[in-house]
Amino acid sequence: MKKYWLAAAGVVAAVAIAAPSAVGAPTATSTTPTTSANSTTSATSSTLATSATSLANGTAARTELAKVTPAKAAVPAPNPVRTVRPGEHVDAGGGFTVWLTRDGKHWTGPDGYENFRSVVDGNIDRSVPGVSHQSEGDATGVFHSGLYYGTRKAGRVELSDTEGHKTVATLIALPGRPDWGVWYAHTAPADGNGGSSLGVTLYDRAGKLLAELPGFHFPAGRG
Repeated sequence: MKKYWLAAAGVVAAVAIAAPSAVGAPTATSTTPTTSANSTTSATSSTLATSATSLANGTAARTELAKVTPAKAAVPAPNPVRTVRPGEHVDAGGGFTVWLTRDGKHWTGPDGYENFRSVVDGNIDRSVPGVSHQSEGDATGVFHSGLYYGTRKAGRVELSDTEGHKTVATLIALPGRPDWGVWYAHTAPADGNGGSSLGVTLYDRAGKLLAELPGFHFPAGRG
């Protein structure tokens, strides 16, 4: 009878020893969701990495596109006035030469005689825009020249006859944007007034009328 109880106790002990293994089974089962979660996390990280790479590549592409297509810069308008050094002789055509000094305009013609028109002797009012006109010529053509003054924004000087024909003059000035300069132009043979009957008009760079000098009927060289 004692042996029987011992055997029974051994059976119970065997069951008790086996029980922890049965209890631990769910623990082994719980490792499966953990593995699944890790796989999901890895997949999500891979997706995010791919999206980030795509976004980075897209941004790089847009940046590269911006680099190869820069905006065009505005081209400044050309200066209508040629800058010359003091005393620099300018070939005005037709055997005429023009040069400027600080005190005014100098020129010579085919005859070789030097002429001068001052800007400092008080004969012109440089506080307001204005123009002067000298002309000389013959049956082959007329050379016109003069001063423009009272502005630092001269843009154009035009000569016009009574029929409305216009001739655009060349403008020259000394360095430093002075408030005066010289214009010159050639026209076809004119009337007995040596071309002084042509009117002269001064405009600024925006095309605004600054000064107007009508034609006069007097001998050439006295304008």
